[in-house]
Amino acid sequence: MASAEENAILTQTGPGTPAGNLMRRYWQPVAMREELPVGGAPVPVRLLGEDLVLFRDDEGRPGLLGIHCAHRGAELSYGRLEDGGLRCIYHGWLYDVEGRCLEQPGEPAGSTFHERIRQVAYPCIEMGGLVLAYLGPGRPPLLPRYEFLEAPDERRSNTKELRECNYLQGNEGNFDPQHLGMLHWVARPGEGTVSVDHYRKSPRPHIETEETEFGVRLYTVMPTEAGTNFVAIHNFVMPNFSAFGSGSTNGYGVNWHVPIDDTSHWVYRVQFDRTSPLDQERIRRARAINPDFRRTRVRANRYLQDREEMNTGGSFAGLGTSFPEQDACVTEGAGLIQDRTQEHLGYNDQCISVGRQVLMRAIRTVEEGGEAPMACWDPSENEVPGLVAWSKELPGTEDYRAYCHETVRAVTAVNETQLVKG
Repeated sequence: MASAEENAILTQTGPGTPAGNLMRRYWQPVAMREELPVGGAPVPVRLLGEDLVLFRDDEGRPGLLGIHCAHRGAELSYGRLEDGGLRCIYHGWLYDVEGRCLEQPGEPAGSTFHERIRQVAYPCIEMGGLVLAYLGPGRPPLLPRYEFLEAPDERRSNTKELRECNYLQGNEGNFDPQHLGMLHWVARPGEGTVSVDHYRKSPRPHIETEETEFGVRLYTVMPTEAGTNFVAIHNFVMPNFSAFGSGSTNGYGVNWHVPIDDTSHWVYRVQFDRTSPLDQERIRRARAINPDFRRTRVRANRYLQDREEMNTGGSFAGLGTSFPEQDACVTEGAGLIQDRTQEHLGYNDQCISVGRQVLMRAIRTVEEGGEAPMACWDPSENEVPGLVAWSKELPGTEDYRAYCHETVRAVTAVNETQLVKG
């Protein structure tokens, strides 16, 4: 159970809030690459409580500006893309991707007024099929060299989904393996759906947590009838995404929960494989997201829950076979901002408690003038954190922590070699 003060600190992400200040120290996804084609229209976006406009200039560079023109407040998402930037259609003021005002057609010849105008502007980079932005102060840190962002397009699948609730309850839903055998159990899994049979057969798994450089690693251990252990690795990665086994033996999935504001967020979903191409269309069908990145099952239609499906044993929740749709029902159902003063955490929630402690500690560090975890400005030291996620059966005598650490060392060694080459 969190106090009202703790709940507010963890969930409020607007400008000037403690959690918002932390999140602004990290690169955050602002759009899918496909949403911002070269020559495409500017896109109005809301990120961390700020209204912004995302665009590409005539050289293809992405820019993120305050959405209201510094002149008289017209919305820049209706602007013209020309002459090296984004031009307001009201009076023609022209801004480049760095927020500099390049032209003011109405001013007298020789005027230097434009040189004194700076539009709110945030740096953008593109990686892994995403456009990411840094909304924090000072020189932006390097984007950590996460494997899932460096994988080529054929070995990576991206999508996103609107979630109408606070980012934290969405992210905490990922870091909660016990629900897999309940909420996500269906008699006939959908195409591309990860099997949850082990979780169904072991509703009381052994849980261990381990703090890491990037956040928290979670071990879920489920003994089998054969005397082995089915072991799953989940990760909370600072400050707002999770990584988990995705069914592949050589990759993992990521759910990146990016606040629009305090009562809604985007879930950017990335799945990658280290060696094999992915079936992109199959993965998209399994996620059941419409072309506008919204779901068909929403609160307004009670998520199309089929109680007959529940009664006949077709599924536990009666919510179809898509994990994202099932997750949306329970995370949005907790309210726009979950009241954590009313919750009662048990044994299987220790991972939730540790995750909150790590997040709160980072928030306090930034408030006191320290650097956010993983902040790095030296390319030679921008090593990928030891991030692995998998689910596999191990001998009952196997030290699963030692096994996990060995997989971390193996992946880190490969990535460090690539870092040196890069």
